[in-house]
Amino acid sequence: MTDAYVAGVGMPAFESEAAASTLELAVDAAERATADAGVALGDVDSVHLANVLTEAVGSQSGLANAFVSAAGVEGVRADRLENTSASGASAAHRGVEAVESGRSNVALVLGVEKMSAADTATVTDAISTLTHDREYAQGVTLPSFGGLAAGAYLDRYDVPREALADVAVKNHRNGADNPVAQFRKEITVADALDSPPVASPLRLYDCCPMTDGAAALVVAADGDVRVSGIGSATGTHAVADRPDPLEIESVRAASDRVFDDAGLSRDDVDAACIHDAFTVLEWLELEEAGFYEAGAAWEATVDGETARDGDFPVNPGGGLKARGHPLGATGISQLVELTWQLRGDLDGERQVDGADTGFAVNVAGFGNNSVATILEAAP
Repeated sequence: MTDAYVAGVGMPAFESEAAASTLELAVDAAERATADAGVALGDVDSVHLANVLTEAVGSQSGLANAFVSAAGVEGVRADRLENTSASGASAAHRGVEAVESGRSNVALVLGVEKMSAADTATVTDAISTLTHDREYAQGVTLPSFGGLAAGAYLDRYDVPREALADVAVKNHRNGADNPVAQFRKEITVADALDSPPVASPLRLYDCCPMTDGAAALVVAADGDVRVSGIGSATGTHAVADRPDPLEIESVRAASDRVFDDAGLSRDDVDAACIHDAFTVLEWLELEEAGFYEAGAAWEATVDGETARDGDFPVNPGGGLKARGHPLGATGISQLVELTWQLRGDLDGERQVDGADTGFAVNVAGFGNNSVATILEAAP
């Protein structure tokens, strides 16, 4: 097997409502990534494109094929990946496997979503179908699960509500310094606690936004950042069937697999990108991934350990909460952020000091499927 490397990355700014079309966003990200890698689009052997909502928002099917023509690279192998909100990392997994197997010398991994292409009710309904059909039929939404999990966590571990707001404050602070973040605005604990209620105890600032955006990776047999491990796992689909609402078995299984494959420990990780679609998920996923014992991640937030200048920076680019959550691009945007950090590309406070190893987890639905990735700076 050939080692796979991230040879280049590209990500235009995420927006609430982009003027560019879905294909224009995708081509922009791809051109940035290939330029960063020092290759031409014509050098690409395979395209692995992640997208979730194109049919739901009235756009076109066959998006990977349309992208190939729009980018002028007809003749390459191309496919579209759809794994709900973990589509981006699933596409990265496919691209890494293509290079490791020798089937591709240069794989372009691309995620794109234009969530503003339809009205909020249409997009919200499409996202709600990610849940189990019985849950969907009863009107149970992903924010509902987030609220139930948040309430259970606060009660079980006797956590003050202000601690949950600290996650939003931290990630907005990180996003404020990130030029590609959708929200470049710091907030206070009071702002978070006073924002409109969504699903008690979650409020508006506990939830990620709807986002237009694209992100891309060039994966090749050489580069500055090595993919030391990438793998996925599924979990119980219906949340109501899970024995414990605070356990996300897919995150645990995927994380264990990639650390075993990479031959690394959690202590080796210098920065992490966690799928914080809701603030409570940052805690749950950190615990399920093995970085903290159950009920301990909240204390790390309050103590500043997960701040960008803390001992274990989490979501240094703002996470889904502030950078944004364009479903198909999110998992790739996490890997773009880690690549920038591991290469030391960033200026001032944006740069995590001494980052050599990064971890990301991209979650589908409310843990129905998860993809974990470990990146290391090449020696």
